[in-house]
Amino acid sequence: MAAVQDGPIESESDKETKTDVLNDGAGNITGSSTGVLSSPPNATSSDTGAAKPMAPPPGPENQQTLLAVLQYLKKNNLLESVDILRREAGLSDDEDSQGTDGSGSAANADEGGNANSLLNRVSIATPAPVAVPAAPPPKASGGEDQPDVNVVLSAYSQQGDPALYDTYYTGLKNFIESVLDCHRAELSQLFYPLFVHMYLELVYNNHEQVGKTFFDKFSGDQECYYQDDLRVLSSVSKREHMRGNETLLDFRTSKFVLRISRDSYQLLKRHLQERQNNQIWNIIQEHLYIDIFDGMPRSKSQIDSMSGSLAGEARREANKVKVFYGLLKEPEIEVPLDDEDEEAENEEGKPKKKKPKKDSMGNKSKKQDPNAPQQARIPLPELKDSDKLDKIMNLKEATKRIRLGPEALPSICFYSFLNAYQGLTAVDFTDDSSLIAGGFADSTVRVWSVTPKKLRRVKSAVDLNVIDKDSDDVLERIMDDKTASESKVMYGHTGPVYGISFSSDRNYLLSSSEDGTVRLWSLQTYTCLVGYKGHNYPVWDTQFSPFGYYFISGGHDRVARLWATDHYQPLRIFAGHLGDVTCTQFHPNSNYVATGSADRTVRMWDVLNGNCVRILTGHKGPIHSLAFSPNGKFLASGATDGRVLLWDIGHGLMIGDLKGHTDTVYALKFSRDGEILASGSMDNTVRLWNAYKAFDDVETDDFTSATGHIHLPENSHELLLGTYMTKSTPVIHLHFTRRNLLLTAGAYNPQ
Repeated sequence: MAAVQDGPIESESDKETKTDVLNDGAGNITGSSTGVLSSPPNATSSDTGAAKPMAPPPGPENQQTLLAVLQYLKKNNLLESVDILRREAGLSDDEDSQGTDGSGSAANADEGGNANSLLNRVSIATPAPVAVPAAPPPKASGGEDQPDVNVVLSAYSQQGDPALYDTYYTGLKNFIESVLDCHRAELSQLFYPLFVHMYLELVYNNHEQVGKTFFDKFSGDQECYYQDDLRVLSSVSKREHMRGNETLLDFRTSKFVLRISRDSYQLLKRHLQERQNNQIWNIIQEHLYIDIFDGMPRSKSQIDSMSGSLAGEARREANKVKVFYGLLKEPEIEVPLDDEDEEAENEEGKPKKKKPKKDSMGNKSKKQDPNAPQQARIPLPELKDSDKLDKIMNLKEATKRIRLGPEALPSICFYSFLNAYQGLTAVDFTDDSSLIAGGFADSTVRVWSVTPKKLRRVKSAVDLNVIDKDSDDVLERIMDDKTASESKVMYGHTGPVYGISFSSDRNYLLSSSEDGTVRLWSLQTYTCLVGYKGHNYPVWDTQFSPFGYYFISGGHDRVARLWATDHYQPLRIFAGHLGDVTCTQFHPNSNYVATGSADRTVRMWDVLNGNCVRILTGHKGPIHSLAFSPNGKFLASGATDGRVLLWDIGHGLMIGDLKGHTDTVYALKFSRDGEILASGSMDNTVRLWNAYKAFDDVETDDFTSATGHIHLPENSHELLLGTYMTKSTPVIHLHFTRRNLLLTAGAYNPQ
């Protein structure tokens, strides 16, 4: 049964114009789609278009909020967003004259994009107000900004007798502790959101001493995974403190989601009606979303496994959108026989055959995967001759790949950065494992060759003019042997480099920095080609698409941006997280991206239309690592809570909880065959997990849409295949070679 919330239901017009719809923690969040995702060179496209749905005029109750948002946008010079919001909400220039004062331009990516683009036919599912959170979070300042924040916090002005708050909360607590065990675990979820909102009401209405007493008495009753949030809350003791606190504004503007069985909900409702406890009931109606399901109540362990995010669990309908997680059909590439294979055949006296071999994976992918997206769903670059040669090499390597398992664990090669006084912050390997790059706190990017082949730059333009361009070895002649060295250093950023990523063809390198930019470097000239500016704050991570051309970035401004290398503005802005976007990852088919955040959620976004298609909750700390399985069906995530969670993408459910690390899980990687999952942590260990068993043990019959949860077995010790400790080196990156050798990297940290 669909989720319901008892009480008044918002009208459609309210939903369209309500400014906090993006942050309601519900999962039906759509990233703003700015501009056109134009086709890369030689990609086919369609010229069909679709119009944006228009929102009806706002009701009187939303007029004040809309004007406040318009005023805020204008103060930040996002004037085009003002125009779009005014047009979508049906406001005239006169109606918002008191709250706004002009019109202009927001970050409208690729405004002059290719009108014939394939993605031009996409209908934008959410009106322009969705772009509001893409602006920098409100900061505490004097005078003029205060009315805007007061509008957001005004809901706390309606409150009862402050002396009775203690009685109300104690009464509910005693009731929940007295009910049957099967209901107690579910109803106990109410404690934390009610505690926060009741405390904020007291503070907002200047009952400082009563609020302090209330906080001291009941803060110790809250779950341990909310301690960081409570620490922030404890610093708010006056009304003025609330105006500049982003965490509290998020809590106010996003409804906290609780998933409760119908029996438990009816029990709660009956109790509040009998006691006429309107204060708590009003908070439930105003600030909470109760997702009711039919069936048996969940156990304490089931609830704990899904709890912990800033806005509660995700609504079940948020994870019901169909996700095409299958792999794209591989292009048919003929793989010629190796010379040694041909010689072996001749020695046996058999006739020499020129018949090409094909990789088994290529044969399997001839049949279209029913779960795969259409080949042309998003425009992808066509394969160049060099790409085809690289694929042939990849297929040859795959025939020599070691099949891993519990009885055949991978060898591990650890690259320790010694004397890294510059402060190593990010590492990446090329797909063929020939190059390694590091980002450093001194704002440099360094590239090393891990093969005997040294790094060389392309010759100068003058020298290139005298080269015979028709010669067979022209690619070798254009390289300058005088510049050969084992490493190269690239300068350009003005702050620490936090993210780094090689392109699949090894021609380019991306880096993201505290300076708010993403830079694209050429690995032919070892110079910066482009600086992409869109983030206003530090950019924590960036990742290339598996097919190149597209890349994703995420940062402190709480949004992820999708870019193309030949566009200086983002193609998509994925807004919805309530905290920093700390890590990003492309799905193997490049149609989706996953983002991990400091709000303790993982979200999946559709590249085609910018929609959020999955919200995954369960981590108890900020998320720092993500990895998709090679078949695209599963996702692994690691966080500061030391846990590795496994997710089934098709159903949007957690199917594994791997415990063992004692510090932040900073790196995750599946082996090339998907049999092994490797995790690297700040606790100086690498752990290997039996991914095949973890996924195979889960019965699809357990995926019940009615309750939206399954029973997770406590089998971490059974799935752990090995733990490998370094002397004193935190593990910050993992990489499986094409033959399934595990490469790891980190900076030695002398004690």
